[in-house]
Amino acid sequence: MRRLILMRHAKSDWSHGTSDHDRPLNPRGRGAAEALGNWLRAEGLLPDAVLCSTAARTRETCALLDLPESCTVTDLRQLYLAEPDEIIATLRQRASGDTLLLVAHNPGIAAAAALLLQQTPDQDAFDRYPSGATTVMDFDIDNWADLAPGSAALHAFTVPKQLV
Repeated sequence: MRRLILMRHAKSDWSHGTSDHDRPLNPRGRGAAEALGNWLRAEGLLPDAVLCSTAARTRETCALLDLPESCTVTDLRQLYLAEPDEIIATLRQRASGDTLLLVAHNPGIAAAAALLLQQTPDQDAFDRYPSGATTVMDFDIDNWADLAPGSAALHAFTVPKQLV
């Protein structure tokens, strides 16, 4: 079995006048990222590895999760604003460990979550996939290369609003 955690970055700050790629989190986003990390720990959902977009807001979200040092983080430019097919291809090629966290952006991350699940959660928040939305799904596979659309069972879904 493999477990995948798909997380949209926490709320970002539009006030800095920086490029989209370089936008940091705002104070609310920093609190949400910490709450998501606490939730992952409380639920026993800590990943073995992370694939993260190179954008400042995704890397900051990942850092604020306060994951164990044993968790390897790989920043990938190809995840910046990636489409769902690119996210799935990246997972097949680059995923490692039994539990993987992928931190990226909408609309690709939401579409990838919907595409991979056998059945999506009956929650309005899943359809909107707001900042910090996190889907945990399980696959009955031994190798990440065998990841297929429509094959994941939903384990959990949350948004920061439910945690703070």
